[in-house]
Amino acid sequence: MKKADVLALPSMPLQSPTFPRGPYRFSNRQYMILSYKSDVKAMREALPEPLELVGDTVSVQWLDLPDGEGFGAYSAVAQIIPCTFRGEECNFVSQMYVDNTPPLAGGREIWGYPMKNGKASLHVNGDTLIGTLEYAKQQVATGSMVYKHDTFTRDHTADLHLDRTQITLKLIPDINGKPAIAQLVGINFTDIAVKGAWAGRARLELTPSVNCPLSDLPVYETVGGLQIVTDMTLPYGRVLHDYLAH
Repeated sequence: MKKADVLALPSMPLQSPTFPRGPYRFSNRQYMILSYKSDVKAMREALPEPLELVGDTVSVQWLDLPDGEGFGAYSAVAQIIPCTFRGEECNFVSQMYVDNTPPLAGGREIWGYPMKNGKASLHVNGDTLIGTLEYAKQQVATGSMVYKHDTFTRDHTADLHLDRTQITLKLIPDINGKPAIAQLVGINFTDIAVKGAWAGRARLELTPSVNCPLSDLPVYETVGGLQIVTDMTLPYGRVLHDYLAH
């Protein structure tokens, strides 16, 4: 294999790349977003500088992704901390767990999503939308909300902030173990089409787990839930802050 062929590969291994080149289109991407008040001191400690904390509310988000171009079908859970970067309101992706190798590898290698392997589930049972997360055979998160009780009537994208910048901390070590990449990365979804959005009462329970520490940001009060169904495109990101250059 020649140098040009090597550089043309989208990912490893060369015989069967784990994921293709993007951008990546998602169809019928479903969220359950449960917002809750938490410990402000712990939230600050979970934010890398120069990000600044906004408020005292965190969210745990369940995602059911049945049709991700290049990634396949998978489920995920993410913990999101609202913040600002140079005055812009953003969402810092603090933790994330997925159950499929291509999005796990691509998410970490391209955008710096903090993905680890966990078994997430989002489904309807009777009149309730249920989300669970299992890590190392321990159920570490359970969320629920009423099913489609309240339909949004305004501009969905403006209400739901799906185009707000997501920020990740991308850390990739060099061959000697020292950082090769240490960046804050900005990501903005594009071509967002909201098919439905519902708000309602919700509950969230987090169980302490040493390698899935969602509960380090404890649940003081569940504020409410959002269920969203969308189509959207995940493009490549951009470097917001390079720790190795400062």
